[in-house]
Amino acid sequence: MPRAVIVGAGIGGLTAALALKREGWDVSVFERASELREVGAGITLWTNAVKVLRKLGVGGAIEAAAAPIRTSELRSWRGKVLVRTDFGALGDKLGAPTIGVHRADLQAALADAVGRENVQFGMTCVGYTPDDKGASALFAEGDVVRGQILVGADGIRSLVRNQLLGPEPPRYAGYTAWRGVGLIERPEVPVGVTVLAMGRGSQIGMLPIGGGRTYWFATANVPPGGAAGPDGHKAELLKRFADWWPAFPAAVEATPDAAILRNDICDRPPVRKWVAGRVALLGDAAHPTTPNLGQGACQAIESAHVLAQSLKRADTADAGLLAYEQSRFDRTAQITNESWQLGKVFAYENPLKCWFRDRMFGLLGGLSVRHTEKIVGVEV
Repeated sequence: MPRAVIVGAGIGGLTAALALKREGWDVSVFERASELREVGAGITLWTNAVKVLRKLGVGGAIEAAAAPIRTSELRSWRGKVLVRTDFGALGDKLGAPTIGVHRADLQAALADAVGRENVQFGMTCVGYTPDDKGASALFAEGDVVRGQILVGADGIRSLVRNQLLGPEPPRYAGYTAWRGVGLIERPEVPVGVTVLAMGRGSQIGMLPIGGGRTYWFATANVPPGGAAGPDGHKAELLKRFADWWPAFPAAVEATPDAAILRNDICDRPPVRKWVAGRVALLGDAAHPTTPNLGQGACQAIESAHVLAQSLKRADTADAGLLAYEQSRFDRTAQITNESWQLGKVFAYENPLKCWFRDRMFGLLGGLSVRHTEKIVGVEV
């Protein structure tokens, strides 16, 4: 049985492990964190990702822990609805729903399907040594683990990528994000509705993720590398967004300060090289994107499935990895570039530009739905 060594137990790494395991590979996943942590963040899984998870036999467990998204609302910062989209009808048309899920629930379901015994924590990969028949992962703890293939799924600051392509810092998008999860019931946000509100140099979003929880995020155009003030993230957010649509401050109030995360939003310009011999990059290590299209995790899930299928169809592992690389570049590059540009529009600060942006989104809502269908209607 061929062995796959996977560096990183995030969504991409665990999905790759599951996809490869179902095709007869012996999989070993290595994660530098000490455990799968209850990270305070939710994600949207669109139809394209849900279909893959169903093919991998884990869709039912994930959908049971998630919340279906039936309606999407784009609002002004004061709460005026600019566009309302029926995602329920879109999911019915395409054959799978859009769902909101807590990242920890998704990772737990994937890890259970892979087999917890195949995931090792507290393992920090510092590099790899390739050969004609495979590659060996080198760990700071002193371990050396060899496989017929090595998959670097270790995130946007991937050490596997650094060795394969050379070190290069991620590209800062110009805004940072705060994220959290709270228990909130507001009449403005009925069950099954996701909301994005746009202001000047800021945006906020709210997403149901199952179990009565709401995932929220906020962005602001600020220099990178910022930290919480002396009063903490919550106090800063409540001050910064005090006069916004009231459902958002209520979500912040429902979240403990210690559970609020702050991260600079970054991506990398698309590159065509993800593979060298028996070593391949996957997910954010290969094609990190800003979150504006909600496709980061979805594309990692797609790539994991395509990786396994490419290896299944190829005569050799080398050919399979190259086929994977070639088949995924155009789609992931398009999404990365579109998401980057959309983020720039969301981040407008000029009042006239903001007025025009809000007006155009309201007028072009139907075109936006059709474009979304083109993205999420792809089945790999």
